[in-house]
Amino acid sequence: MTAPYDYIIVGAGSAGCVLANRMSADPALRVLVLEAGGRDTSFLIHMPSGIARLTTPAVNWLYETEPQGALAGRRLFWPRGKTLGGSSSINAMVYIRGQRADYDHWSRLGNPGWEFDAVLPYFRRAEHNESFEDEWHGRGGPLNVSARRYTNPLTHQFVAAAAAAGLAANPDFNGRDQEGAGLYQVTQKAGRRCSAADAYLHPIARRPNLTVLTGALALRVLFEGRRAIGIEYLRGGTRTEVRAQREVLLAGGAINSPQLLLLSGIGPADELRAHGLEVRHDLPGVGRNLQDHLDVHVIHACKRPVTLDARARGFGALRTALRYALFHDGPGVSNVAEAGAFLRSSAQAATPDVQMHFIPAYVVDHGRRRMPGYGMTLHVCYLRPGSRGSIRLASAQPTQAARIDPGYLTDPSDLAPLIAGIRRARDIYAQPPLRADLGEEVFPGSAQRSDADLERFIRAAAETEYHPVGTCKMGTDPEAVVDAQLKVRGLEGVRVVDASIMPTLVSGNTNAPVIMIAEKAADLILGVRSAPH
Repeated sequence: MTAPYDYIIVGAGSAGCVLANRMSADPALRVLVLEAGGRDTSFLIHMPSGIARLTTPAVNWLYETEPQGALAGRRLFWPRGKTLGGSSSINAMVYIRGQRADYDHWSRLGNPGWEFDAVLPYFRRAEHNESFEDEWHGRGGPLNVSARRYTNPLTHQFVAAAAAAGLAANPDFNGRDQEGAGLYQVTQKAGRRCSAADAYLHPIARRPNLTVLTGALALRVLFEGRRAIGIEYLRGGTRTEVRAQREVLLAGGAINSPQLLLLSGIGPADELRAHGLEVRHDLPGVGRNLQDHLDVHVIHACKRPVTLDARARGFGALRTALRYALFHDGPGVSNVAEAGAFLRSSAQAATPDVQMHFIPAYVVDHGRRRMPGYGMTLHVCYLRPGSRGSIRLASAQPTQAARIDPGYLTDPSDLAPLIAGIRRARDIYAQPPLRADLGEEVFPGSAQRSDADLERFIRAAAETEYHPVGTCKMGTDPEAVVDAQLKVRGLEGVRVVDASIMPTLVSGNTNAPVIMIAEKAADLILGVRSAPH
């Protein structure tokens, strides 16, 4: 076993980068970060509009789900970041926290200290918001949140069309009220992506007490009795064991963290024995409670060549890249999902339960399918699904991807809000600010009108909104994996700090909440008793 560290952080994604920064701020602590992916050097990572091309194994785990029975037996593509910054290096940079009710619900589930008033100071500490400085927002934090330097003209038309359809204009989805339509705030700085690596890791990379190893795949957590004492990892074909004198911090995300626990003999006993693994700790909830936002698109052709499509092809793509390289502005700064809306699917919804992302371009199959001409895409997702799935081992081999079964639409009540969302999307498209530019409805297609038609479309075409959570959930019930301190229940010296600890999904994109979780976790680990001001 190599020389010990105080803390070992597994994963240099959004949570891992925050932990690396906060834990190594004390020069007396030795911190090791293990990241399975490589360094975040790709130009396409840092140019915001490059996201459409970040579907390569160099930076992406390229996961696929198990066949989904409720979605016509399809296997769905699940991109996840595999580089410094993790998914914050390949996402659409949309900064959304969710709703007060989300976090108050976490607290009521047996997680004191996670209610909204307790977590808001950590959102504020993380943030440097260029547009807002008030009781909701912070200045001076590592994560830069800004307006884009470029917004496509169709995006402004979408916001006006949403207002014409009866939605309130909302310049700040992260303020007092989330409901309404507006431009998204983005994690960008001076026209560049501001990933968690840019915000938290790179500025402190030279700290002598911090070691970051890329290309290092964690194989298992090492234990003495019930205490975690280190990690075995694979790097360059060599297996190495390294000791943690204080704690092992798992920050691999909703897929990799439960998989590592399972490989370490922690999880449902029957599943572990089925793969020939020794049962170190029978913890039934590991890998269970998987949740994700299911997304469906409403796509129209556009009559004018004003969309991002022309700027992403041939000479248009070259001009976009050159302008970006020289000035850090223009279409290269677009995060693609430029605007959106939060609305209620029915009068019975207590708070907004549908989110929309407007994209001034054709986006089909995660941008991997190129369509001719020009288009605009409105994504619709239901924010609080009842469906639950699981992460399970495919084998005892750490190099084999886990089996991902999101269980989409296993709760049939998830369908009605999606159908309602499609109808609201059509209503927005039909308003005067967009009407003149509308070509044909490509998906679902204008002939698809009835609830039965739209249900068939959802089952045939819906995809992930990239928000998997919940597989090491925080709580006190029998399926809880960690407690409110994020310690793995029944063990010592190991915590989970990432999206997997969310007991339920938040109402929106998940990157900002993960960064908040890690900010709060750092205080919990270091024994800081008062929240930041």
